[in-house]
Amino acid sequence: QLTVFFAGNQFMVVHELLAAFQKQFPQYQRIFVETLPPGILADQIREGALVMGNLRVALKPDIYTAGQSHIMELQKSDHWFSSTESYARNRLALMVYRGNPKHITALQDLGRADVRVSMPNPQWEGIAKAIETLYRKAGGDRLVKSIMVVKAKDGSTYLTQIHHRQTPLRILRGESDVGPVWYTEAYFQEHILHNPISTVEIPVQDNLDVIYTAGLMKTAPHPKAAGDFMQFLTSPTAQAIYRHYGFLASDPGIMPH
Repeated sequence: QLTVFFAGNQFMVVHELLAAFQKQFPQYQRIFVETLPPGILADQIREGALVMGNLRVALKPDIYTAGQSHIMELQKSDHWFSSTESYARNRLALMVYRGNPKHITALQDLGRADVRVSMPNPQWEGIAKAIETLYRKAGGDRLVKSIMVVKAKDGSTYLTQIHHRQTPLRILRGESDVGPVWYTEAYFQEHILHNPISTVEIPVQDNLDVIYTAGLMKTAPHPKAAGDFMQFLTSPTAQAIYRHYGFLASDPGIMPH
């Protein structure tokens, strides 16, 4: 009755969000959701299916969510959306093992030879572009090259495919020392799941915001349900759920609880 493709970094919100939506709109009981990097989801839409081994998922999305700039680019190039709505903001942070054993305090530390980095792959993951922007801001092209080329070659930078699943696991298993992630991903591991993870915050002046935007597909199989969900995303109920998981309001004037 409704199919939503969420940028993967919102996976922790989805269960509670859908339960609240169904409480408000009990007519929608069969809802299919995917939480994967936006690039993979966009490829799935273009190709008509997601194929994993002998599993083929060929559902058409009613709604696609991603960072605002990505949504605007798709709208310009592919004209996918009949309407768009911004509903949350996020920022970047560094995820480390509890107690920060490698004493990582700044982005420059990720260039150290003794620091193993779990880094989203720019080929798949939208977050990688934002992280590289911060590397450049913190240490110029030299830092970017050190982390993305030199350390990738020697194995001390590991490129993920789905960072929000792989980075926490790698840190918990002692395979990586640090991973640049969305703040909410580190918050979820530390404060909601209570895993032995610590968050190193990046100062506001060195950080950047991303605005999450939902696009209602022109080809939506369930346009009425999609419209109801778009409206729900900006409702006080949905916004309170996003705040609970560490997201910021889409309007910078509204502070998180």
